[in-house]
Amino acid sequence: MEIKQKKLWFSLILLSLITTTTLGEFGGPLLKGFYKESCPLAEEIVKHNVEVAVLKDPRMAASLLRLQFHDCFVLGCDASVLLDTHGDMVSEKQATPNVNSLRGFEVIDYIKYLLEDACPLTVSCSDIITMAARDSVFLRGGPWWEVLLGRRDSLKASFAGANQFIPAPNSSLDTLIVNFKQQGLNIQDLIALSGAHTIGKARCVSFKQRIVQPNMEQTFYDDEFKRQSTFRRVLRSQCKDSSRDNELSPLDIKTPAYFDNHYYINLLEGKGLLISDNVLVTEDHEGEIYRKVWEYAVDQDLFFLDFVESMLKMGSINVLTGVEGEIRENCRFVNI
Repeated sequence: MEIKQKKLWFSLILLSLITTTTLGEFGGPLLKGFYKESCPLAEEIVKHNVEVAVLKDPRMAASLLRLQFHDCFVLGCDASVLLDTHGDMVSEKQATPNVNSLRGFEVIDYIKYLLEDACPLTVSCSDIITMAARDSVFLRGGPWWEVLLGRRDSLKASFAGANQFIPAPNSSLDTLIVNFKQQGLNIQDLIALSGAHTIGKARCVSFKQRIVQPNMEQTFYDDEFKRQSTFRRVLRSQCKDSSRDNELSPLDIKTPAYFDNHYYINLLEGKGLLISDNVLVTEDHEGEIYRKVWEYAVDQDLFFLDFVESMLKMGSINVLTGVEGEIRENCRFVNI
């Protein structure tokens, strides 16, 4: 085990060296150590306060990680998701995938407050999201990686984009592939990034369709229902009527508090919580995705390595750099 861990960390270091910089949408680079001179304690401030937040509320780790996904899939990784409704601009927080669901805004607000005190108008809200997501993964036992920084913040939000581009929990495999392709992410990224569901919880309303008795035409799902009747019965008892739509259930039933590879083991056993989880194996008619799920299920180090690579790739989607956008003073509003 010790040898495997050393191999994993060597691989992550090698990956880190390869991805020292990446170009943003406007040609400016994201860099390691971007705030080394301008705000040397930036990463430490983020790390410490994410740790405090997660100790108070363990679920916050998954919430902060999810925040980066929902930000990057709309307009790019530019903190547009943090903007409140103001004037004619409707907040992405009010979109169907986010409303009464997305969390962690107060944690980001407090970190921003501390960073503004230490280094005024220096550290972007979008970089805070990126650092907080990385630290959340590591605090739950997942891999650590050196994030690339230098993003600037958007001057606008896209309510329509949040409704259009964020994958729904009942998405088909084809829909997921299209969603990710629209962001420049491939099937490999889809499989690896789906592993983020190894931590966190989902509301009953997000997976009720998953536990309803399938109709007789859906023979595959009918057989699966019989095999997983106990798993489904437990979920159905928890979500038995609409009054329990906001009840929470762990996305990973085996080790919900740890960032590990059990999510993929669950998929192979037909125990993924969301429809959008299970379709990775049930709708993969070519077997390509199934083989990768199986590889991650038996090799956690491989999953960690690929997850880091895909997180770095996702974190560079349509970033604003250089003189584009701004460094917000308050993450909820554009500067006056």
